[in-house]
Amino acid sequence: MNLTRNRSSKKQRAHEVLVRLNRLYPDATCSLNYSTPVQLLVATILSAQCTDERVNKVTPALFARFPDAKSMAEADIAEIEELVRTTGFFRNKSKNIQGACRMIVQDFNSQVPNRMDDLLKLPGVARKTANVVLAHAFGINAGVTVDTHVSRLSHRLGFTKHEDPIRIERDLMKLLPQHDWENWSIRLIYHGRAICKARKPACEACELAPICPTGKKLLPNPT
Repeated sequence: MNLTRNRSSKKQRAHEVLVRLNRLYPDATCSLNYSTPVQLLVATILSAQCTDERVNKVTPALFARFPDAKSMAEADIAEIEELVRTTGFFRNKSKNIQGACRMIVQDFNSQVPNRMDDLLKLPGVARKTANVVLAHAFGINAGVTVDTHVSRLSHRLGFTKHEDPIRIERDLMKLLPQHDWENWSIRLIYHGRAICKARKPACEACELAPICPTGKKLLPNPT
């Protein structure tokens, strides 16, 4: 009974968090610039351990040179590496990008697949990348995108105790209606960048503080 009541309470609080986030960031959307599903896939692979801002500085030249899966698959990998060098881990990212594009060409008729199981077959694609592509390229909420912001804020908000992204995702999927899974991720990312930063969360300026366990601890009388 207590477990059921606790889960119900968490669901209600998660709903209120999302209401407040929607009000704070009504126009929030994916921060990566892209024109096609394959460009979103590539940009998301590049965003690993790199800011979206940095990725957006790199991709215009990359996509102008290699606009689709076929051209990326046939590229000189050294040229890809040079174009994405400043995103970090550029050799591994380039290898994964080209490997994914080759598989897209060979196994999926040059079209990015719109099923989770198929996306996870692509080199360099785990659930985070697959969730982003499915949600923003195809309008499919297959899961909750868990990046460093979503992980950090979900912990501070008391919605998970896990460190593993897959377990965090499962916790969040139980609390949120499916149609809001990506809304949750995108808006938490915006809030993580603006207010709930890693080193020093600005709880005094946070509209979530009154319903956040961490905010209540840091601010004795959050309003």
